[in-house]
Amino acid sequence: MACPPSSLSLSLDSTLQPCLFAPSAPSTTLAGTTTSLPPEKRQSSIFRSLLGRFSSSSATQPTASSRTDAPEQPGAVINDEAVQVLRDFRVIVELDRGGVLEIRPVEPGETEATGTLLAETFSESRLVPVRYAHLIAFLVKQYLEERRALEPHVAVLIGFYKESDAEGPAQLACTAEISFDARGANVVPPTPQPPPDCPYICNMAVRKSLRRRRIGWHLLEACEELITRMKAKREVYLHCRVVDKGPFDMYRKAGYEVSKTDSYFIWLSLQRRKHLMWKKLPPPSDDDAVNKTSACDDHPI
Repeated sequence: MACPPSSLSLSLDSTLQPCLFAPSAPSTTLAGTTTSLPPEKRQSSIFRSLLGRFSSSSATQPTASSRTDAPEQPGAVINDEAVQVLRDFRVIVELDRGGVLEIRPVEPGETEATGTLLAETFSESRLVPVRYAHLIAFLVKQYLEERRALEPHVAVLIGFYKESDAEGPAQLACTAEISFDARGANVVPPTPQPPPDCPYICNMAVRKSLRRRRIGWHLLEACEELITRMKAKREVYLHCRVVDKGPFDMYRKAGYEVSKTDSYFIWLSLQRRKHLMWKKLPPPSDDDAVNKTSACDDHPI
């Protein structure tokens, strides 16, 4: 039986939240919280919180060079072969409902569109006022550019969807971020914290108008395939909000198990409880193609 469609992103509640909202700001309004501030002051506090959090996180985040100068970690992805593997990575999938999905690493000129997609999904899941959408998109774009600077320790994948026999360019359909080792790990990881030296998938999002086409499933498979090709550790981690049953069922069907779950005290920081999930990927095989006939039939995300 197919799981119900999810109206949220797959695992967006992970690394973007610390970049956009300051947990210490008591006046910030998120979904499921209340405040005594009047609406105009409440909205202004959100605006200041966004700007302040971005400024502080940008100032404290190590640059690509500082991470490269760090001591080498076991399993670190640093060789020239990894750079070439990342540049050459492509996955093309013919979807069951028609259309073609191409998944590949984001290119420099595509960070703005990718940031907009992530911002729209983030705003949707956080009930953020529409007037702040452009600001969030700007902050997310800066975040993506910082993450791209850490390649090949980090990869941002995007997927383009095109209807069969349709004219015109394909449309941006999905995105996901992968950190492969400790050098690519986020400076402020979400809770429960994943091991920094293991691959971590986060900020997965599928465009709302293109959901229920199994794009999320194929995006997850592509992330796992890239991790295998990059010869990173086989233990992969991701987060899933406790309230997101659709994505949770999909991850379980894909072989992920719950490692830890946030305590209820996380609500004090105005965040939803999350599961930290993990999966051990199979050893590399001679066939580098993504398995497109697996259990995705049960999950239309």
